[in-house]
Parts: sequence; C-alpha cells; structure tokens
Amino acid sequence: MQCVTSTAFGPAELLHRLRARGGGATVSPVTHIERVPAREGRTAPWPAWTDPVVRAAFAAQGISAPWEHQAAAATLAREGTHVVLATGTASGKSLAYQLPALDALVTDPRATVLYLSPTKALAADQLRNLVRLGLDGVRPATYDGDTPREEREWIRQHSRFVLTNPDMLHHSILPGHGRWGVFLRRLRYVVIDECHTYRGVFGSHVAHVLRRLRRATARYGASPTFVLASATSGDPAGSASRLTGLPVTEITSDASPRGAITFALWEPPLLEPVSEDASPIRRSALRETADLLTDAVVAGTRTIAFVRSRRGAEVIASAARQSLDEAVPGLGDRVAAYRGGYLREDRRAIERALLSGELLGLASTNALELGVDLTGLDAVLICGYPGTRASLWQQAGRAGRGGDEALAVLVARDDPLDTYLVHHPEAVFGRPVEATVLDPGNPYVLGPQLCSAASEAPLTDADLELFGDPAGEIARQLVAEGVLRRRPSGYYWIHRGRPEVDLRGTGGAPVSVVEAATGRLLGTVDHGSSHAMLHPGAVYLHQGVSYLVDDLDLEDAIALVHQEEPDWTTHARDVTNLSVVNVRSYVDAGPVGLFLGEVDVTNQVVSYQRRRIGSGEVIDTRPLDLPVRELRTVAVWFTVSPKALTAAGVEASEFPGALHAAEHAGIGLLPLIATCDRWDIGGLSTANHADTEAPTVFVYDGHPGGAGFAERAYGTAPEWLRATREAIASCGCDAGCPSCVQSPKCGNGNNPLNKEDAVKVLDTVLAALGGSQRSLSIS
Repeated sequence: MQCVTSTAFGPAELLHRLRARGGGATVSPVTHIERVPAREGRTAPWPAWTDPVVRAAFAAQGISAPWEHQAAAATLAREGTHVVLATGTASGKSLAYQLPALDALVTDPRATVLYLSPTKALAADQLRNLVRLGLDGVRPATYDGDTPREEREWIRQHSRFVLTNPDMLHHSILPGHGRWGVFLRRLRYVVIDECHTYRGVFGSHVAHVLRRLRRATARYGASPTFVLASATSGDPAGSASRLTGLPVTEITSDASPRGAITFALWEPPLLEPVSEDASPIRRSALRETADLLTDAVVAGTRTIAFVRSRRGAEVIASAARQSLDEAVPGLGDRVAAYRGGYLREDRRAIERALLSGELLGLASTNALELGVDLTGLDAVLICGYPGTRASLWQQAGRAGRGGDEALAVLVARDDPLDTYLVHHPEAVFGRPVEATVLDPGNPYVLGPQLCSAASEAPLTDADLELFGDPAGEIARQLVAEGVLRRRPSGYYWIHRGRPEVDLRGTGGAPVSVVEAATGRLLGTVDHGSSHAMLHPGAVYLHQGVSYLVDDLDLEDAIALVHQEEPDWTTHARDVTNLSVVNVRSYVDAGPVGLFLGEVDVTNQVVSYQRRRIGSGEVIDTRPLDLPVRELRTVAVWFTVSPKALTAAGVEASEFPGALHAAEHAGIGLLPLIATCDRWDIGGLSTANHADTEAPTVFVYDGHPGGAGFAERAYGTAPEWLRATREAIASCGCDAGCPSCVQSPKCGNGNNPLNKEDAVKVLDTVLAALGGSQRSLSIS
C-alpha cells in the first residue's frame, strides 16, 4: 500500500473544501477563524557542561543546537534546581530533560533516571527516541503493566533509564523498594512528563506517590532533582510545587519555531424539523466529525480526530470507514480508532501504522493528546470542547509538528459550553490557559496514601511532615479505626497484603469485556463507567464491531458479550439523591445563599433506553437492577427563597423546571473557569431540599473527597453564573435544547426543564450576589 506523507492542500484550501461540503446551506458552519502566525526559533549554544558524546548523539538526529528554553531548563536541572518547563506543543520539552539526564548517565556509570508519564503510549514514544540516540550503557526500558514478567527482573537490575507511570510506581516499584534499592540509591533525576494532566483526585494521589518516592530515595541516601514538563498552563511553578511538595522554578518563554495554524470554530448545521410543530435539531458533532474526517482523508490529508469518549471514537471511525469504502473500496482500511482499553499489541500496531503513513485518519480519545510524536499530521479535528484550554491547544498542536502549516477545527457539540465558545471566540483565544487544580489535603486521598506509605516502611513524625499539615490528624484517625498501629518508632500497617488504593478514582478494578462464545478478551472498561456502559443489554462498540452485553459480574469484574448489529443504541438512566453533611463557607445575600461544603451523594443506574440509530427515536425503556453507589464529596450550592422566585415571575409550579435547567447549564459552563469537564462533576436541583428547606441547585465534584472544582466554582460564582445566564439567554431555541439547558448525562431524561424561567432564577441570584458583603467560613 502506498503511504501518503504529505497533502496537496494547504490549511486554507482544505478548510475551503470542508466548508463547501455544506453545499447550499444558508448559514456557514464556521463561526470564527483564528490564524496563529508562524514563529521563528531562537537557539542557544550547547551548555558548556554537556558531554561531547551526548552532544554528538543529538547532532546525529539533526539537532545542531538547543532552543533557548531547552538550554535554560536543562542548566537549572544540572545545577540541582527543581524545574518545570511549561511551553507549547512540539516545543522540544523532551530534550530539556533528556540533556541533563543523559549527561549524568554518560559521565557517571552508576547514575540512574526515572521517567514518569501519564500514558503508556507516551512512554513508548519516549523509549523510541532514546533508543534512536544510541548511547552506550543507558539501557532505557519501559516498565509498565504491559511489560512481560520475564523482562521485569532484567529492568530492575540493568536499566539505568526506566520509563514508567504513576500507577506502576505506586503498585510495584515503591511497595518493592527493597528490590529497587540499588536503582533508588543512584537516582539522579525524576522526570515528570505532561505534569498538567495530574489534576483533580488523580493529581492529588500522584502528589502523594511522589512524596512516597522522595521518602524512599531518602532512605537509600539519594536526593534526586525533579524535572517537570507541562503544556502551557496558569501558574506552572505553583502547580508543580503542589504536585511534588518541593520549590520549583518555572521556564515559560517558548523559543521554538512554530508553523502557522488556521484554527476554525465549527457549529454543525440545524436539520430540517421532522414536523411543522417540532423544534429543529442540530446535526450531531459525531456525525459531523466523521464526515469531515472522511473528506480530509479523500483529500489525502493525514488527520486525527479527537473525541471525548471511547464510544465516540469507535462511532466516528466506523462511520468514516463506511463512507470511504462507498467512495473508494478499500480506502476505509486507512482509518482506525484508538482508545484506552485496547490490548497492548493492538495499540502498538495502530501507533506504527499512523507513524508510517499507512493510516491516513485516526479517531482517538485523549490517549494520543499528549506528547507522542505524530510528525506528518496535517489536520486535527476536535469533536467537542475537551474541557480545558490546555487540552484544546495540546490537541490542536498534534498537527504541523514538523514546522509546516496546520489546520485545527473545533466541532461544537450540542452543549451549552460548546455553543457558548463557538459564538464567543474570545473565551477560547483571548484568555490564558487554566491553572492545574489538585488538593493533596483531600482526606479521601491522604488516608489511603498514608496507609500505602506505612506498608512500605513505618511512618515517623518526620515522614508525616512530608505529606502536609493534615497528615498527623489523619494518621491518628487511622489508628483509632484500627487501620494503623502507633509504636514509638512510628505508625505501622497491620494488615496482610497492601492497601487497595485506586489512583485514578475509577472506583475499583477495570472490568474485562470478554466474548462469551470464544473467551476472547476484547478490552477493558474502568469500574466507574461499567454500570452505564456494560449493564446487561448495553451495546458495546469495539473497533467498529457491535456487541451486546449478556451479563455484568461486578464481583469478578467481567462482562460477557456476543457480537450483534442492532439498529438501536442504549443510554443508561440513573437516580441521584444528595444530603448535606456540613457547610465550610457561605455567602449570605438576603434571599439568596451561596454555600460550599461536604455532601453525601447516592447514585443508581435504574434503567436504560433503546434509541433508534439515525432518528434517536426512543423504542422502549427497560429496568435494571444494579447496586447503589455512594460518594462523599464537596459541593457548591445556592438557595433562593420562594418569595424571590415568585417576585421574579417564576410560578411555584415551574420551580422544578427552572432550577433543573439552571443546574444543567451551570454544569455545562463550569469548565469555562475550572480545570474540569462536565463528566468530572454532577448536579442536583430541587424545589425544596430537605436540608436547605428552600429551592436549591447543587453542583458537586464527582470524586471522593472532592477534586477542587466546587471550590473554584464557589470562589468565582458571579463569573460562572453570569456566563451560564448568557449561554441560556442567547440560545435561539424556543423551549430549551442541548445547546443551552439539556444535558447528555441527565438521569431524568431532561424533564422537566424551563429555559425562560432559568434565566429569571439566575438573574435573581446574580443580583443578590452582586450586592452581597457578607462571607462566612465555619469549617
């Protein structure tokens, strides 16, 4: 098969071809075009301390001199300063940490380096780059869940540059620190790549895993320098310091060259109403992205389409393959899906095919968002706002990595935030990227991490200082609960086996998806998503093939499926209840109250709908019998007195629909100000909550103990709720639609909703908060 490595169309012409696909549409799908100009690079001399062997190895790869930011970060690290390099995509962050690390390995035959990445794909890519340098004695190797058992002992004994991830560090290296003692004693550098991804509960867990690593290396007499690489982000030094517990110096001036980017905001068109009295429906972003990917591949353009969900990646790839095969038989083979849950050999084969040019199009989750070198891609399609501006620019930067011009297209979903952004481009292009949110003090994170540390070695009072101020109190609570035992020499883990700690907050072990007839393992689904994705009767997609779930065994974490091609899809429905545990802080604004505190949330998937493919028609709703899940977390909520709502023109009978609509839109717009997406958070609204005794809207973090998002919403409530109000009021629909108040994750089928009265609710809240002078903290 001939491999296409370049396109005959520049970004402007390709965009013109894509826009022309709309034919005679009266409204252009492109709402804004932003042109990011090219930038010349600024080089610096190789640092004088660079070993000639290392310099020659980089020169052999065509690197004649480092960029200024690379040399600056590398020199700080060489001097023992903990440093974070926060520059744009394809700015060469790898060289900045490779340079001091490889110099140490070449000049000191005993030195070792540990590299941490959030994904296996990124570690595999880094390994390829290190192997290409060909430096003797470095012996780089990946050590992760895919590493065969027989190779692990060799890596422990012989590799001097180990590439792994926080999960493996937590589950294997630190618990087995005795076997890694020689490696840890000689550890000179710890590299933390793509550190901006460590946010929320996952980031808070990783922060303590790194403190456990620092504790372990100190036991063996080492004090490694931490070198962090990040996408451009707000306050990179502060975020890196919270992550590592160390003072960190930031380098943010990007001196690398950059090709021009044409960035288009694209809103799918409205479809013709199915009847005269029906509201128009906007074409789905999945279908629109699949067609754009098809057109790009036909034009010979190497393109990656990012989509938020695993199912979405499968749907886009499948639709594009079908369309391509109808146009040119066999062309569909040059498009694939890529997502988490695939087996190792499947992932590596897809990565090789993409890099070689055998694949022209790929539909991927954010598993390929990070710094994997995808040189040669011409265009990026982003199906739905990825939740943060940092992720948006990371994904857009996957194309044009060779310095060529590139095209990026954000295809808006029918969603309040996406609709807001494509009509307010200044919110995308005119604002700095977000700061990373994490909370190492979260007791639901700190407690299990202290148990893990105690199982590795008794925790002393000096050790507790490493884990932050709340650690002493949490340790004493663990003693009272019989989890740890206090001795003069420290706190001891007293149970058999190691503590079970889930770094990623998915709620348990991944569920294996197994084909019942053959016993073949198709892939895995994280435990937290299994109730909605793998309930009995669910449609499960894998590489374009549909399967129906026959049975879900949560105890053994196995779902049995059989292949079938139904003409319907499935959508789970759930029921949520919430109770207030305590109030940390509140604002008294007369008829309106704004609160921050802890809540208990119970959730149960109770049924699922079967919907006709194409039309979305609901065929039926079928009951499910799945267990209730419980969550203690942090929430922000506001209350409004019934009198104030009535005075604003909201009838009592419309309280539920007005509050429900405001809740949906509030959840949809929160990612505008916090480092989250709507799948990180949940909500509940009620016309009279038992704990507040008033009409109330809650928005809560979807992770045990909270993830910092509710605190951010509380601190910026006027900005957040003002954007929410504008998104609803500016939408052109009559009674509410997915672009303003309908939610794709609503467990009540988006009923009831009252768009007009939601605006009145938010006007009342904003007016009261604008005049409020009183804020109290009672935690």
